[in-house]
Amino acid sequence: MSFNMGLTENQRTDMAAAVTAVLADTYALYFKTHAYHWNVTGPRFHDLHMLFETQYNELWTATDEIAERIRALGVPAPASYDAMAASATLPSSADKTDANDMVADLLAGHEQVVGTIREALDLAGEHGDEATADVLTPRLTIHEKTAWMLRSTLG
Repeated sequence: MSFNMGLTENQRTDMAAAVTAVLADTYALYFKTHAYHWNVTGPRFHDLHMLFETQYNELWTATDEIAERIRALGVPAPASYDAMAASATLPSSADKTDANDMVADLLAGHEQVVGTIREALDLAGEHGDEATADVLTPRLTIHEKTAWMLRSTLG
């Protein structure tokens, strides 16, 4: 199959790998956030339960757009938990039991995803891949804002 997108085959596969890392980290953070939503307890239960629900819904929606960018680059998106985990830099385990520790863990996760996105954006700039940058730049903004909100929640 021929791809005439203004990117070489190597550029497309490099970009797909970088976007796959963003997808995998987003998916790991989605899972972690959803698990904390299920398991949070304590006097702030309701507020954190609702906050985590808002966040995991946003992350879940984002995975589709990110995966579709990988497909647009001509590369299959990860198709198993193992493939997703192999590309992630963020662990999906949600092993914290204290509400503040959960918030801090999610904060660290969003900061990690910010780093993964910045790396992919740097590569998109090098390759002149504005379409990938258009997908990832709004994601960067969302993760930075969410990190600020979680930081503020910790006080």
